Amino acid sequence: MKKLIPSYLRVLFIFFAAFGLLEYLIDSGNRPAFIKYPMVAVFLFVLLFLLIAIEITLSAVDKISYLLLSAEEKEKIAQQEALGTQEDNWYKKIVNSFTKSASVEDEKQLLMDHDYDGIKELDNNLPPWWVYLFYACIVFAAVYLVRYEIMGAPDQEAELKAEVDQAKIEVAEYMKTAPDLMDEKTVTLLTDPADLDKGKAIFQTNCVACHRADAGGQIGPNLTDDHWILGGGIKNLFHTITNGGRDGKGMIAWKGTLKPKEIQAVASYVISLRGSNPKDPKAPDGDIWVEDGAPAAASAAPAADSTQVK
Repeated sequence: MKKLIPSYLRVLFIFFAAFGLLEYLIDSGNRPAFIKYPMVAVFLFVLLFLLIAIEITLSAVDKISYLLLSAEEKEKIAQQEALGTQEDNWYKKIVNSFTKSASVEDEKQLLMDHDYDGIKELDNNLPPWWVYLFYACIVFAAVYLVRYEIMGAPDQEAELKAEVDQAKIEVAEYMKTAPDLMDEKTVTLLTDPADLDKGKAIFQTNCVACHRADAGGQIGPNLTDDHWILGGGIKNLFHTITNGGRDGKGMIAWKGTLKPKEIQAVASYVISLRGSNPKDPKAPDGDIWVEDGAPAAASAAPAADSTQVK
């Protein structure tokens, strides 16, 4: 018997509708629900099996019902199935409701006096779909005018700017609690003894070959004085360790070996060694570095006047 939607399309539609609904309702994080929860996969498999079984059963019932029909009823069904979609009554009603087109028999009543080279003009009304769309555009224009021109609602450019600003704030907040996404702009100095012990272990594993175990300097510079080649402080050290030192003669980049949290720990440990005065330190390299915002050094006391009369 004639059916508008084939059975396999019905099965696929219902199955994927159920699949999407389960994925929407079940919180499975970054993994699909049917992978994280095996029972969901079992349910979907059973559902697919039942849908196929139902379609097979309905098809069998239709065939049996068709065999029980009389010859006249079978002929009538065959004629209906032979009709194209455009010849069905329901299709004609839908098209007519959207177009309100006149039948060929009524065209004589719509003829106008215009006639050019055998081409005649009909006085048809505008299609309802076009009229409704025109009215909808008028309503949309009125609402748009009031909202954006009179009430001053933010336009697309302002909304985009606000969303970008909010996204920057959210990214900055996330970066504070995401150590693996830390960079030299968001890194902070660690002072907890447990964190410094972690930094010390990393330093002894990777840095003593160039800086000595006491950080007094060997191939690399002394890390305990106030002189720095590429700047001191936690942000500069984090950047230098991550990206390496001077091209051709500086330290290698450690970003491929150490995680940002580990770089933060070892940089904090190095800063904690300032002023430790190791034995036989390497001569200072670079310039004296002062932390931004640090109080200015007290001015030296004036020398005594040796010519003063006692």
